[in-house]
Amino acid sequence: MMAGGSAKGGGSGTWSFTEDDSVAITHSLQRFLADTNARSALLVDRSGQLVATVGEQPTFDPTAFATLTAADFSANDQLAKLVGENDFSTLFHQGEKESIYLADVARRLILVVLFDNRTTLGLVRLRMKQAVQELTVVIDAIFSRERVDGPSRPNLLHGADAEIDELFNW
Repeated sequence: MMAGGSAKGGGSGTWSFTEDDSVAITHSLQRFLADTNARSALLVDRSGQLVATVGEQPTFDPTAFATLTAADFSANDQLAKLVGENDFSTLFHQGEKESIYLADVARRLILVVLFDNRTTLGLVRLRMKQAVQELTVVIDAIFSRERVDGPSRPNLLHGADAEIDELFNW
């Protein structure tokens, strides 16, 4: 399930994706889940907005989870800097029954995979590389299109300055 039609990109303003983008993202995530037997895949932007959820629906609040995921990734970026790394591109949280694997996608999104003992960390890590590459192509295309075409929504204030000046220019 794709959430919404736009999201906030890592400090780069609002961006939006087309139906084709949505299909490409969903197919990539579905293929990843089928290849790994992981339970769910969530795509979250760096500001904490949920972009997509594929697979089993989480039993928790996915919106709150997305916010915490972004905060987790941001905190780990700071930890990376403290130890002399630019960032950590992946994170892993292992629980007794459930585990979470997170990966950076195009330095704009976070791919979150929820999995249990039906799969292994090794398989998730192996297939994650391909999924991240596929998603990066889609996300880079979206942002390239935004740079070339400009925002997909018209700027509501476009021309407002001139109109206000005209109003007061008696």
